[in-house]
Amino acid sequence: MRRRWPAEWEEQDGILLAWPHADTDWAANLAAVEGTYRELIVAALGFEDVYLIVSSASVRARAEEVIGRAATGLPGALHWIELPYDDTWLRDSGPITVFDGAKRTWLDFRFTGWGEKFESSRDDRIPEGLHALAAFSHLSRLRIEFALEGGAVESDGDGTLLSTWTCLKRRHPGKTRGEVEKILSETLGIDRFLWLEHGELDGDDTDAHIDTLARFASRDSIVYQSCTAPDDPHFDTLQRMASELQALTTRQRRPFELFPLPFAPPIVDADGRRLAASYANFLIVNGGVLMPGYDEPTDIDAAEVLASAFPDRDVVIVPCRPLIEQNGSLHCVTMQLPAGVVA
Repeated sequence: MRRRWPAEWEEQDGILLAWPHADTDWAANLAAVEGTYRELIVAALGFEDVYLIVSSASVRARAEEVIGRAATGLPGALHWIELPYDDTWLRDSGPITVFDGAKRTWLDFRFTGWGEKFESSRDDRIPEGLHALAAFSHLSRLRIEFALEGGAVESDGDGTLLSTWTCLKRRHPGKTRGEVEKILSETLGIDRFLWLEHGELDGDDTDAHIDTLARFASRDSIVYQSCTAPDDPHFDTLQRMASELQALTTRQRRPFELFPLPFAPPIVDADGRRLAASYANFLIVNGGVLMPGYDEPTDIDAAEVLASAFPDRDVVIVPCRPLIEQNGSLHCVTMQLPAGVVA
């Protein structure tokens, strides 16, 4: 029986999130990011359930106050989970679900704070804490002592992985590509690897996560972050990445249909540091695509590209400018729960 890692566009039981609070890195910008989370939760509830982690009763009370009545009367339900956590980047610290026949297994990879950049001991225990809850205790949980973040890898649901070698090499400098592929094959059920050698954004401290650069829209199409301005520092690397994508083929040995996303104008923080405003950091939900917006004219252009790439889904723009202040965006703070995960 072959293990299968489902694609993000497959049916989901809901979305997993963790609410920002004063003991996370959001403290200096908390009110703004709380507003983003409210909009994100409301947008997601328009399509499916949301499972929201809070660190304490007082944090839940604050989240309830901010969300208010905006979450009522929507198709999805809001579920509350109390667990400790260091920060809210659940794409990287949350469990990755694979299918073993009819059984659902949570892969609990080691989370190192993106190569020991940040404290992450409590985040590393999130999958274990979730698994202890009644809603998820029916799942199998497999702890894997190999550092891997969910944002670093993309699945087409059919055994193909898309990733950047930059990230995996930096995370495991002592391993060869063949050794890394063997581990990913055994854990994720991968039998085909598509590695990109180029592409990395300023303001991204994940070492070139693929979910800021290029994403499967189907088994034969890819949406990617482009750059067409020759004077932009990203021009060379993103042009090289685009050429790599053009050279890739599907399992049927046909070129992928490619959808280039516009690049937002440079957005900088108060210290002049450029922020990683990627439109590739979107989230696929049941019947929809939630897209990060940065309050720029290019938001509408990016939404039109995603509407073309996902013609059967509604595209909803979620204001995410506060998120990029901490070097991530919409996809980075979410983790989908595929169908069958919730008891």
